[in-house]
Order: sequence, then structure tokens, then C-alpha cells
Amino acid sequence: MEYSTSHPDSSLAVSANEIRAATGGHTLSAKNITLSLPSQPLRYYRHGWQSWSLAAWVDANRRIQPPKPPILHPMQIDPLYARETRPHGSWVGAVELDNGNIFLLGALGLDAHVTLDGSALIGRYESGQGDWFVGEGAEQEIFARYTDLLGKRLGEKQQAKTPRVWCSWYSLYTQISEERLLRILDGLGDLPFDVFQVDDGWQRAIGDWEPNEKFPSGMDELAAQIRRSGRTPGLWLAPLIMTPSSRLYRQHPDWLLHDENGKPVSAGFNWGEPLYALDTTHPDVLNWLRALMQKVRVWGYDYVKLDFLYAGALPGKRHIDMPREQAYRHGLTIIREALGDAYFLTCGAPILPSIGLCDAIRVGPDVAAHWDSARDSVLLGNLAIPSTRNAIRTTVNRLWLSPLVHTDPDVVYFRSRHLALTEPQKRQLQDLALICGYKATSDVPAWLSGSERAALRAFLETEPVIERTGRYTFTLDGRQADFSAAAALPAPPTPGQRLASTALGWAVNSRYALQLNGWLGKMTVKRKLGDSK
Repeated sequence: MEYSTSHPDSSLAVSANEIRAATGGHTLSAKNITLSLPSQPLRYYRHGWQSWSLAAWVDANRRIQPPKPPILHPMQIDPLYARETRPHGSWVGAVELDNGNIFLLGALGLDAHVTLDGSALIGRYESGQGDWFVGEGAEQEIFARYTDLLGKRLGEKQQAKTPRVWCSWYSLYTQISEERLLRILDGLGDLPFDVFQVDDGWQRAIGDWEPNEKFPSGMDELAAQIRRSGRTPGLWLAPLIMTPSSRLYRQHPDWLLHDENGKPVSAGFNWGEPLYALDTTHPDVLNWLRALMQKVRVWGYDYVKLDFLYAGALPGKRHIDMPREQAYRHGLTIIREALGDAYFLTCGAPILPSIGLCDAIRVGPDVAAHWDSARDSVLLGNLAIPSTRNAIRTTVNRLWLSPLVHTDPDVVYFRSRHLALTEPQKRQLQDLALICGYKATSDVPAWLSGSERAALRAFLETEPVIERTGRYTFTLDGRQADFSAAAALPAPPTPGQRLASTALGWAVNSRYALQLNGWLGKMTVKRKLGDSK
């Protein structure tokens, strides 16, 4: 059947059981849906699968190659679509038409993908039939209509207010200890942080979530110390992955997600080791996850950040046969119930399957102490890798999610020590955090000058009036903020850069190269901490 739009020449060719009117458009039920546009659109909205995956408006004629190295695909993009070079994205796609309107095709269910093929917008559910929203209009209005429908299907924000967070990761990385964290906690003084969050580096192994030797008093005593400072204790975990060095991996190989040949499915590579995914349909895994979350709450942590969650939705053979994103959401439901009223931040998380079950989602890649890297963004074409520009680009292109969930743009910087960002670049990151309403930093108090500490305090205390004036432009108490330059994609590589890209991509696509890079990063952090005790 056909459905006519407000554009005089566009029509929707679709096999659907039912078409229903909705505010600003229509909802339809179909496994596959094809929208025939009147002409090649100007731009396409590409929405990445999980927190770190690229979200951006791109030239409709541009083909974006898969990022390098491929060994990282499972932890950066949806590996099922890794080789797709047409404009595409997870659950939702939109095009900018020549009349200035936006035409949006968005799934109202899970396991769906949208692709732009010439002048056709194509949606597909991986398993079975599902509902879609089709609408046309001004950009902010049409995305708002889509989020309204998603909220009715999946749920909305769990808590009304975002906390102000100090997090250990972006200064200390894994080089944390009980002694060092307590010294920092004392150094924060009366800075108005609501949460003190312990990040990666406290656990015995990825999979073995017990304190290591650097936390001799235990995680419960650390939580008590944090609470005595007047702040909420926060804790980082990555419960849906494990590494071969963990006791969990050795004791429970049957808990892993496997491929059709019975081999464990790769969840990427980090911490110098391969990562593997837990099967969230396995009853013993679900019981283990429930007990782990309950243990964290008993320890006293009321703010919980769960990371690398994409692993629960990777393609693979599960204990119970169900669509992969439904399997992930099933596991996340158990986690949410076990966490009770704790503030729950998801990271590295498939976006739509997380909505309604968490308080916040990280909506961009990790920030970094540098703005951008030509090696990563141009030669490797990797826009999911940590960098401040990558974080800003994807976050600002996901602000439409804010009615559904708190959008976490990652931490901001105020320090000048151990940082390669300019003052305008730091201000861009700070402004985006104010727009998101999610305020966090990892700056060590001893690294801040008096003026930097005062600026941090003012940031934590301010509540500016924010108005969106365009795709990438805002006012904050009347002051202009423009993210257009940060949101732009790098220029396509030249022929010479493509040759260098091939060679570099081959060289870094090994565990040895990644292990060396990780070791160099760890040595850099140790040197920084050595001169600032």
C-alpha cells in the first residue's frame, strides 16, 4: 500500500497489517518498510547502536567505512552491520529533504535497523514484525514525537534529578587505591558533589567483583567513609563481560555467549585481554547478576555505573532462543530490580533496549585529555574512540533522548595540568554538560589552581536557562554556545591517507599492538601520579 506525505512527490511503499494515525505522522506494523523519497536527500541522520557508536548528521552521498581496527568492532559498533557502508543506523533514521523538513523512520521495538539506499529509506526488524513511526516536520518537533511514542512503549526517566559526580577514571584510570581515593575525598572539601564514584581498578579481575589488595578495608568500609563526607558512594562494574584471567571464566565457561560453532563470542579487547560476553538468558547468569547487584547495595553503593553492557546484546547462540536485544533487556530488568532505588547509569549500552530500565545513559564515547587525533579519526576512521571531540559530536546528536533518560555527556575538565585541551575546548565540554544537566568531573583537587577550583564550584552550582536555537546552537542565560564545528565529520581521507590507513589498520589489529598501547597509557598515568602525590 502507499502512504502520501506532505512532500508532493514522496510516498511510502510498505507491506503492513495496519496503519494508524499518530500525532505528527503515522504508526505502522511491518517487518520491513520502504520509504520512496522524491529525490536524493541532502543529509542522513545516522544513529549508532550503543553509547560509544557514532551518531551524526552526514552527507547523504558519503560512505563511511567501518572503523579500524576490526578487533574492536564488538565494543564500538553493532558487529552485525560492521561492513555496511551505506548510510545506516540502529532503530531510527532520518533524512533532511530539499524543502527543509525532516522525514523520520523510527522503530518502536527492538532489534531494528534503518538504511538509506539512494532515495529509499529502508527499515527492517531482525526477527518478526514490529511497529514503526513515520513522520515529517521540523527537526526538533519530529524527534519529540518519536520520543513520546518510545516513552509510552519502553518507559521514561526513573528519577527526576541528576546528581553531581566526582569520578576517579579520567585522572587516575586503573591506578586507584583506597589510600589515594580517601586523600582525594578529603581534598574535595566542601565542593558540592553529591556522588563520589569509584571507577575501574578496584576489582580482582573483570568477572571477579571483589576488592583487590589495594582496598584492604573492603568496599563496604570505603562506602562508609564516602558517606561520612556527606556524599553518596558510587561504584563502577562491567557485569556482562569477563576476561580469561578471571576465576569466573575458568569456573563457568557454560555461562558465555557462543557462536554457531560453539566458540565464545568476542566482545572486543581491553585490559590486555580478550573480552567475552555473558549469556543473559542463562538462569544461573541471571541469579549471579541479581546476587552481585544486591551485594553492591549491601556494601552501601547507591549510585551504580554499569559499563560494557553491549555484550549482552551481541549476536550469538543463547541458552534460550530469543532476539538479542530482548535478551539484553531481560538481563537488564533483573539488574534494575536488584538495584532497587539506586541511581543507575548505563554505559557502552545499546540505547533503545536500555530505555525505561535505567536513570541515565552515557550517550557518547569517552572524553580524553586531548581534543582529537588524526591517527584515530582520519587514518583509522574511528569516531567511537575516546576523544573530547568524538564525545561532543555524538552526545549533541543524541540530545533528543533527554525526555526519556538522563543523557550523560561524560566528565568535564577544569584543570590545566596534564591536559591538552584549550580553554575554548574545555568550555564546549562544560557547556554541553550544562545542557544535558549531567555534571561530573575527575579532576584531582591537588591539580587545580585556585581559579580553576572556583570555576568548578561555579559550574556545580549554576542552573542556567537553556534555549535550543538550532541543530547545534544553544543559549545559556543568553550566552551563545555553538557545537557545529565539533559535530562536523573529518574530511574524507585522501588517496595517500587511504594507503596509510590500510597499513596502520593492519598493524594495530592485533592483541599485541593493543597490549603495547595499553601499557604505554598505564605508564603515562603512573608518571603523572608520581609527581603529584
